[in-house]
Amino acid sequence: MRILSGVQPSGKLHIGNYFGAIRQFVEYQDKAEESLYFIADLHSLTTLRDGTKIREYSHDVALDFLALGLDPERAILFRQSDIPEVAQLYWILGAVTPVGLLERGHSFKDKTARGLPADAGLLTYPVLMAADILLYGTDKVPVGKDQKQHLEFARDICTKFNLTFVPGFDSQDPDGSRTKAPGILKSPEPIILDETAVVPGIDGQKMSKAYGNTIDIFAPEKVVKKRIMSIKTDSTPIEAPKPPDSALYQLLQILAPRDEADEIESTWLEGGVGYGTYKKRLVELFHETFGQARARRKKLEADPEAVSRILSQGARRARELAAPTWNKIVEATGVGIEIEV
Repeated sequence: MRILSGVQPSGKLHIGNYFGAIRQFVEYQDKAEESLYFIADLHSLTTLRDGTKIREYSHDVALDFLALGLDPERAILFRQSDIPEVAQLYWILGAVTPVGLLERGHSFKDKTARGLPADAGLLTYPVLMAADILLYGTDKVPVGKDQKQHLEFARDICTKFNLTFVPGFDSQDPDGSRTKAPGILKSPEPIILDETAVVPGIDGQKMSKAYGNTIDIFAPEKVVKKRIMSIKTDSTPIEAPKPPDSALYQLLQILAPRDEADEIESTWLEGGVGYGTYKKRLVELFHETFGQARARRKKLEADPEAVSRILSQGARRARELAAPTWNKIVEATGVGIEIEV
């Protein structure tokens, strides 16, 4: 089984990123025969137009992944833009993708409704995502519910390409067991990420850089403490039961070990403990959870060339995995240069 996923270098990683995705990425490197994780710097151009920041954020994401447990010996970590065939496949797939399909995109509608310009990059974002997935013959893609439609688009685009460039291809027989005309591109399956991993921010909304409500994993210790102590709470007195829809309570339940989480639930619902005490414990739990990763990151920061080598080696390995599919694409479409392995 080959798994692939990517993360945009759009800023500092926060605990919502970790529990919502990265923790599971690290687990998958032991579950899959091959796992590929890329830094989606091309995708980031839809919202970030500063080359210095994109390079800085891309390096930071690599540091973060490695510090949080991604092992470059067991998984492939690389920059999206280091694979030239991705951009070429993006154009090839765009040539067969109906505009109407893209205009139905929930993400496109939501982002333009929030004021982002409706440029071609934003509209065709799912085509680039499809190229990322299909180039490597990916079997499964971990996605949240907000990205599920994009994966469905990738499956539709995959079928459209095969129907266009594979004579005799039958979408009901994609492996060609009956027609003897297997598709060049493989249709991926989703792995829907755990719904319980939705992490609230300090204001109670979903934790997101867009809302400015994050607790960053690798922020300075004083900043982390200040953010946690500023978590929004109500005026419930110490002796009274606390509302379970509180962001503070939910964060405690996510970070605390199971036995302690049960104890917190009991005292929270019975009353007798103040919000200040819970916040101090959350600071401790944060460091218990991420202390080792924060220490590893400091060591990695001291050797930036090592991170660059890991990304370079990852790109080479990713291109080797892409070669069989890409070379068939070149033969079928008549454009591009084959990858020599």
